[in-house]
Amino acid sequence: MFLLASIPSPSSGTLDLGPLTIHMYGLMLLAGIAACIALTGRRWAARGGDWDLIFRVAVWGVGFGIVGARLYHVATSWDELPDEWWGPFAVWEGGLGIWGGIAGGVLAGSIIAKRAGASVTALLDAAAPGLLVAQAIGRIGNWWNQELFGKPTDQPWGLEIDVARRPDEYLLDSTFHPTFLYEGLWNLAAAALLLVLDRFYRFKPPALFALYVALYTGFRFFVEQLRIDPSKELAGMRLNAWVSLIVFVAAVAFFIWWQFFRGGRRPRGVRQRRPEPPPAMAVPRGRVRSRR
Repeated sequence: MFLLASIPSPSSGTLDLGPLTIHMYGLMLLAGIAACIALTGRRWAARGGDWDLIFRVAVWGVGFGIVGARLYHVATSWDELPDEWWGPFAVWEGGLGIWGGIAGGVLAGSIIAKRAGASVTALLDAAAPGLLVAQAIGRIGNWWNQELFGKPTDQPWGLEIDVARRPDEYLLDSTFHPTFLYEGLWNLAAAALLLVLDRFYRFKPPALFALYVALYTGFRFFVEQLRIDPSKELAGMRLNAWVSLIVFVAAVAFFIWWQFFRGGRRPRGVRQRRPEPPPAMAVPRGRVRSRR
């Protein structure tokens, strides 16, 4: 089949600026974090919150998020690490598990918010769209590293992969599904959807965060069916596919239970109807003398 077009891949994951070498994977992570902080801070301030809290949560959340993400990758993909003493720490080579990252960041951020006397659930809802934007930007780092692509494809948007980066069974194929691009675009669309829903409906926190988890994991399960990078398997299915499926079911169940059975939902701007005041008692006309 005639290939109309394809997406080229960078020849290197670094950018050299004189004596300075920039690892683009790390730069994309920083750009995603900055976008998340900006969007979350704006949403939190609009709810009467303090910007200073967002910065404090970001410092601890990002640090523990990176540690959690790396620990998850090391635990589930030990055989993929560089065969050097510094292999477990080589985050510039990629290998950050989103599950560990979100868990570590949420845990640390929740502790900071609770100690500051803020509502943890409200902060989670404020952060949900920003987290999706951060994940979308972070996926660009996979493009720079030529990693996390899918099965071969001859579609016009097929991704060109160097021979050295292809799995052995696909050495004769030149273009592959850009699964990280699919996931990034979905994350941006999901973030926009959450912003629209949050504008017109009142969700009982952390229902919006649960919806974020459901939207992400539901699509991630689909993406896992396309990916061909090495992965642990369980009962014939990739480990991350199982994690996506389990977390998706849990998030949907929690959202339905919490939103419709614990707090309800009503459109923004619609006020609850107050009961009619009792009619005033009739006062006879004429002068009413007070009793002394």
